Amino acid sequence: MRAIGLLGLLHLYIGWRLAGALPAPAAIAMIVGLLLSCTLIPAAFVGRRAHDRRVADRWSWAGMLALGLFALLLVFTLAREVILLLAWLVSSANLGTPTAAAVPVLALLAMAAGLVGARRTARVRDVEVPIAGLPAALHGFTIAQISDVHVGPTVKGRYVAAIVAAVNELQADAVAVTGDLVDGRVADLKHDVAPLADLRSRHGTFFVTGNHEYYSGVHEWTALLSTLGLRVLTNEHVVLNHDGASLVMAGVADFSAHLFVPGHRSDRQRALAGAPVDSGLRVLLAHQPRSASAAADAGFDVQLSGYTHGGQYWPFNLFVRLQQPFTAGLHRLRSLWVYTSRGTGYWGPPLRLGAPSEITRVRFVAAAR
Repeated sequence: MRAIGLLGLLHLYIGWRLAGALPAPAAIAMIVGLLLSCTLIPAAFVGRRAHDRRVADRWSWAGMLALGLFALLLVFTLAREVILLLAWLVSSANLGTPTAAAVPVLALLAMAAGLVGARRTARVRDVEVPIAGLPAALHGFTIAQISDVHVGPTVKGRYVAAIVAAVNELQADAVAVTGDLVDGRVADLKHDVAPLADLRSRHGTFFVTGNHEYYSGVHEWTALLSTLGLRVLTNEHVVLNHDGASLVMAGVADFSAHLFVPGHRSDRQRALAGAPVDSGLRVLLAHQPRSASAAADAGFDVQLSGYTHGGQYWPFNLFVRLQQPFTAGLHRLRSLWVYTSRGTGYWGPPLRLGAPSEITRVRFVAAAR
């Protein structure tokens, strides 16, 4: 109820600041639109529980589109306040009406661009990671990483199948799925994740849980994904023999997993226990970048993460840094390389602005001496 109350107040604020500055027909349209948005957003969360999945998904689509447009209206309304303040300080120009008219136009244009960015199949992003002392046999070893697909009410099987086809074209040595694959129950989404069984690589597909797996029934999901050929790594590792050299592929449960399943506390040391000391490369799959400090302590060479979505759309990327050490891209933490994916899908509103989705092709190369 508090969230609905806050949502209502923010809609009132937008209407108060914009409608009064617009001509009557535009003001009426603005008020009707805000009333519709204020209704659709909470209704989507209720409608998602409908027994008919098609009805539930339609409610989700309507509510998430409304939420995205509302978020953009709020951002542009706040930006307008800054412009009006600056105009008041430096000139006597009356910018009230033109700026009020610009806000919904800009929000709709941004919504359209963000929708295209979210719904397109993620593009491949190539990343080279230099490793000191990398065995010659592992030079050029590639991992295709996908993350944060969020299969759910608006991300369905066709979307997943397009990602799988793009990954298979890379002919990677291994595939890594770094969490938040799903956003809903197995009973509702098992057919939508089925295309993952077609993922192909030399050494197979490896999966670690994200926080959304724990919201959605982690035991049921890990059991199902195992039947699709994904090797689930929960604080454990496998050793890949690649042309005579060994690579340790380890994975940990999500950073917050212990809050849902006490036995799943994320444990980098346990994930590496028993690994060969002479392995040529040690890779950790960990959903959240903030696992990096413990991964560096444990002796990993590389950590592949997701979680952040790169902020998904501006300006929310500015706030990710308050919780996570890295928002996106390749970074160095002591002797550890950390790559944080912007995600391959999206969560919530179908929007991607300033943070494009990606399928990451990570290629390990010998570091120059």
